[in-house]
Amino acid sequence: MKIVLLGPQRTPALDAVVQSMDLDGRFATITAGWQEREPDDEELDDQLDGRSVNLSLYARWLDVQERDREYADADRRLREVLDDAQQLYLLRLDHALRAVYDIQRRNGSGQLHADTVTEAIEAVRALDEQHLARISDVHEEFYDRWPPHDRPVIAQHRAAVARLLHDTAALVVPGGHVGVLVTAMHLFNVAASLDAPVIAWSAGAMALTDRIVLFHDRSVHGPGNAEVYGRGLSLLRAVVPLPHASGRLLLDDTARMSVFARRFAPAHCVLLEAGTRVATDSEGACPVGTRVLSEDGRVVVLAAA
Repeated sequence: MKIVLLGPQRTPALDAVVQSMDLDGRFATITAGWQEREPDDEELDDQLDGRSVNLSLYARWLDVQERDREYADADRRLREVLDDAQQLYLLRLDHALRAVYDIQRRNGSGQLHADTVTEAIEAVRALDEQHLARISDVHEEFYDRWPPHDRPVIAQHRAAVARLLHDTAALVVPGGHVGVLVTAMHLFNVAASLDAPVIAWSAGAMALTDRIVLFHDRSVHGPGNAEVYGRGLSLLRAVVPLPHASGRLLLDDTARMSVFARRFAPAHCVLLEAGTRVATDSEGACPVGTRVLSEDGRVVVLAAA
């Protein structure tokens, strides 16, 4: 499946991208990440030459909450469990990353120091994997008990979404709240009904991956810890999209960026800045020239294998 990742669209370039891809027909769009602003897609539709059809996933989710109160209550309890798991993970993550940075800053050189840094990063990687496995188990247990396809309201919306996705030229996924976006896309089974190229940016790009990573080094409270949030649609594997990278990451801090890149290796940490366009191949691999974080903490471009 062809996937095109774009940088932020504050100065929209979607129309040029679509024209270059020579796509005919209508475009399905998902603006669920905008939540209450989901219908405010006039500018997006203009960029798509008036050929867009909004899947209205957020409105569909609100309809499920209204018409299937039993499922909505169960889902609310699920969110509480997931929030608790995330907070416990963040507490452990803070201690684990502090250890990495303290060891990095400690006076020392040679193989012993390098090996100790590596071991500390491996402990963080293990914690990330443990957390991802835990929340995946929580989701699996929930869906075993509350299978969405057995809920008439959800099944009705899934069928409608599948019909809208049929024979579309492409699926377009902007940003917004990544948690809401992923929840809606999973609930209405978007990946199973999709057989078209995908164009995405910001949270939309993150939602396509097999591991969503939240990050922000420039918050008002100081640098935060990048955290594993959960699984996206897994249409794109071994890629960690970094929207607004230069504005959200301390890219000049090579020691910190080295930890970031090594922590999520072998996935490519892809910088998505204004004007960026990354067209993956059918296997999801990033093309030559893609800007990524290297394991030594520098920003580099991918070279030919």
